[in-house]
Amino acid sequence: MIKILHAENDPDIREIAELALGMSGQFEILQCADGQMAVDHAAGFAPDVLLLDVMMPNMTGPEVLAILRKDPALSDVPAIFMTARVQSVEKQALLDQGAVAVIAKPFDPITLADDIMAALKV
Repeated sequence: MIKILHAENDPDIREIAELALGMSGQFEILQCADGQMAVDHAAGFAPDVLLLDVMMPNMTGPEVLAILRKDPALSDVPAIFMTARVQSVEKQALLDQGAVAVIAKPFDPITLADDIMAALKV
């Protein structure tokens, strides 16, 4: 099982992602309602991948990633950003911040698991 820490402030998106990824049978998912919750639970969960919404109140996805990168146990965990802003310049900026991929929102629940696996090159 691949352990995903998913940080997303929209409860509907969290639920859709959990259903989509749960159906694949490949993932164990820890849902976090905001960036602080992701930071608080990441070390104890020991994720294999971080799935982070870019625009969250109080702490953005890039801010979460910057904090988690300071923890040696989490410094190399692949990060995937999810965002509605997918202009090439914005996407490149997220990749430059350490993401292995950027998934556009709204995402396709049917292909979400495959999109994550492709980003992880598994």
